[in-house]
Amino acid sequence: MISNTGKLAGKTLFITGASRGIGKAIALKAARDGANIVIAAKTAEVNPKLPGTIFTAAKEIEDAGGKALPCVVDVRDEKQIQDAVKQAVDKFGGIDIVINNASAISLTSTPHTEMKRYDLMHNINTRGTFLVSKECLPYLLKSNHAHIMNISPPLNLSPFWFKNHLAYTMAKYGMSMCVLGMAAEFKDNNIAVNALWPKTAIHTAAIEMLTGPESDKFSRKPEIMADAAYAILCKEPKAISGRFLIDEEVLNQEGVTDLKQYACHPENADKLMLDFFLGEGGDSLNFDQSKKSVTSGGNKQKIPFLFEKIRTVLSAEIVTKTKAVYQFNVLGDEKGTWYLDLKEGEGKCGSGDPPTKADATLTMDSKDFFNMFTGKLKPASAFMSGKLKISGDLQKAMKLEKLMGGLKSKL
Repeated sequence: MISNTGKLAGKTLFITGASRGIGKAIALKAARDGANIVIAAKTAEVNPKLPGTIFTAAKEIEDAGGKALPCVVDVRDEKQIQDAVKQAVDKFGGIDIVINNASAISLTSTPHTEMKRYDLMHNINTRGTFLVSKECLPYLLKSNHAHIMNISPPLNLSPFWFKNHLAYTMAKYGMSMCVLGMAAEFKDNNIAVNALWPKTAIHTAAIEMLTGPESDKFSRKPEIMADAAYAILCKEPKAISGRFLIDEEVLNQEGVTDLKQYACHPENADKLMLDFFLGEGGDSLNFDQSKKSVTSGGNKQKIPFLFEKIRTVLSAEIVTKTKAVYQFNVLGDEKGTWYLDLKEGEGKCGSGDPPTKADATLTMDSKDFFNMFTGKLKPASAFMSGKLKISGDLQKAMKLEKLMGGLKSKL
């Protein structure tokens, strides 16, 4: 863990999306130095689906030793940003650090991306980052410790990261392009501009909505991002700029090598899921994969064998807990369509289209499909890395994990 040094005492941080998750964790870390925190976020009233408001975050920040200014800000609204910046300057005298953390995500393919969802992601991620940075710029130019930090990934033009969720990738990379351009643009103005991105999944409300309530099992706490951000923000602006930094690597360079403390479940510290845009994602797109043999027991194909085993573990209990119909579009060596009907009775499965409309459709290569159902590949990891594509009800799709656990002992 990175210890507080007091270097951010009296500094003013303007943080978007700071009412919860990574944004709030960074705010609390800086608050322990005695920093001033502008909480620029939308949530002013309690939302039963999402924890925290700008006011509950403000109390936590002040309890931690900082000063807080909660501002209702939708980063798509230029006037709201301008008003929040003015309030920040009136209250604290200026702005030293900007954290562009607010973001929207929708992991949908091109035909399944509604334009209102496309516009939401681009207006929050790319436009919001640009606009907040632009409005804070006059005050950053006056600061002797000016930093802009975008919570965005390294730029990687591998088609792997574009093919499954093009709209989201473009919107997120827009934030990273702001780093690339602004770092060069403001180099002579002593304003550091960097990106920070997590090596693994971080347990936030967003990841829970994507992968279900058990997402903490393969995630780290937001505090790892807060510690990494703090280490960067404490440095002189000229010391580091124009960089695409990874939380784990930043901490390693600071001498923090025991990262188990950041895992939500320390016993799973070696089983964490990589975040988007990192790791083997691009490299795993192996165009020779379809030429490899995928057999089980002589010439017996794996997928029919798998569904035979699935049939043996179906039960009324599984149906009661699931209540969903699934369609599986299997690609690669054993290309075909299969279904799993868990709506009534003890359930049924087989080849071809499902008897009724599927609640969720899962698409993946036959090898990965077999590995996922036999416990060798976590569904959430497959989904986040792009190996598994899901359309329809994501939450119902993730309910399949319990069925997979039952199959593991039979294969």
